[in-house]
Amino acid sequence: MSAAALIPTTNAAALQFPCSATTRNRRKPLVSIRSSLAIEAAEDQASSETPPEPFNRRLILLRHAKSSWENRSVKDHDRPLSKSGRDDAIKISKKLEKLGWIPQLILSSDAQRTRETLKIMQEHVRAFLEAEVHFISSFYSIAAMDGQTAEHLQQAIRKYSSDEIFTIMCMGHNKGWEEAASMFSGASVELKTCNAALLEATGKSWEEAFSLVGFGGWKLNGIVKPDTDL
Repeated sequence: MSAAALIPTTNAAALQFPCSATTRNRRKPLVSIRSSLAIEAAEDQASSETPPEPFNRRLILLRHAKSSWENRSVKDHDRPLSKSGRDDAIKISKKLEKLGWIPQLILSSDAQRTRETLKIMQEHVRAFLEAEVHFISSFYSIAAMDGQTAEHLQQAIRKYSSDEIFTIMCMGHNKGWEEAASMFSGASVELKTCNAALLEATGKSWEEAFSLVGFGGWKLNGIVKPDTDL
């Protein structure tokens, strides 16, 4: 809008004598409007130049529920859950839901006991069905190797995640899973069957979160267990 449009034109004499009191009084709103517009423009520019705030990145490390040893001829990779294991999978799913730790991305070992744990969780808490799921065969073997699980999990998360995903659940086996939880948090973590370590760090991306906090810098929010009160 032009200055002429902001100043009333009914008094032509006032426009011809800029030094008169009438002119001075009428021009004050124009100065105020211009100042306001300048401030707003400056604020908009500052806002556009401010980098985005980092977000909390939440990582759930869940060990599978208890498996059955009834049939000794079944290969370890193919062992199903026991009755108590199935019950625990229901309990842990509901506890994670109550805590608000619902993953957007689930990365899981392809072993039968982890697949079955996840299936039961999805059957009893619908929110787990909404997550993107990938079964990763190397999660089964890496868990048996000393000191390699944490780095392997980072690589998998980098591969499958995006910056818009804030909560990820990795499902697997000991000894690797409790070892990884300990390395991420810098604390001594014990994960029994169907226990979940809740870890948290800050970053604009998962890559930044891993780079900034490193091993030992993740906050351990707690260990969720099927039979303990929240």
